[in-house]
Amino acid sequence: MGTSKVKDITWRLCVAPMMQYTDRHFRYFARIMSNRARLYTEMVVCDALLRGDAERFLDHSIDERPVALQLGGSDPKDLSTAAKMGASAGYSEINLNVGCPSDRVKSGRFGACLMAEPILVAECLQAMRESVDIPVTVKTRIGIDRNDSYDEFTKFVEAVDSAQCAVIIVHARKAWLDGLSPRENREIPPLRYDIVRQLKFDFPHLTVVINGGIKTVEQATSHLSSVDGVMLGRAAYETPYLLSSVDKTIFDRPEKEESDRRKIFDRYLRYAEAELEGGTPLRKLTKPLHYLFQGQPGARQWRRHLSEHCSQSGARIGALASAIRHVERAPARLE
Repeated sequence: MGTSKVKDITWRLCVAPMMQYTDRHFRYFARIMSNRARLYTEMVVCDALLRGDAERFLDHSIDERPVALQLGGSDPKDLSTAAKMGASAGYSEINLNVGCPSDRVKSGRFGACLMAEPILVAECLQAMRESVDIPVTVKTRIGIDRNDSYDEFTKFVEAVDSAQCAVIIVHARKAWLDGLSPRENREIPPLRYDIVRQLKFDFPHLTVVINGGIKTVEQATSHLSSVDGVMLGRAAYETPYLLSSVDKTIFDRPEKEESDRRKIFDRYLRYAEAELEGGTPLRKLTKPLHYLFQGQPGARQWRRHLSEHCSQSGARIGALASAIRHVERAPARLE
């Protein structure tokens, strides 16, 4: 184990792990639009995976792949076991969360607070890497609290590098562990893209992926001139249609034609119908679709219909199928 090579695997465009958003339904939806984007699960707490319903936590479709399993934890032995479970379940990558600043995560001694313990992080990564033959990666911040100098950050990265973890995903904001909510930690600390660019310059052998505040494919393309990859967060959820252009624009792989929104909806509708028959509530299936028509005529009516008619207990597929009329019948905007 631990001999996997990563140079032939691309992280040029990734969709960030987002709690309560990047579930298996969203990932299927994203994969309709892009064959190449690298998808990530919501963070799975290691302890819950080992001592809870592992099948539920690891559940995903082969249609989502390549998809990475993100783990939260700080015990090398437990993370090693969890990594093996993820690899056996068919995930393409195991990612360690060293970036989430929530109180719940901090009290469990994982997430961003681990930036203060680089040796422990290295031990965790080493144990995971030695247990699987798929890439083990880490997602982190540029610093925490007042420990935010570039020198402190590079010492942390040196520890990651010593564990032979070749891919580091960096949210270009530091995290305040006290005083800011997770949402505020995504917005208030200033973005320091320059630090991530400097990191790539100083550690050229590492695959460096930049994350934070990137909202368009054009911005992603610009970042790729100085780093190896870009990770989209809220933009992938709030403007999901942008994913339909990344295979051609980011990967220069036009084998997947850019679909229009109606074709995307029709394909997802077939998926939703099958899932609904399997017992998945319609409200969970419609959540990824809310912003499919963002910026288009009828988008507001579309979202209202999903909220009012697809969130009710016992709602059937017809409630979702009929939502399309709001955008089909919407008058075109005047130029």
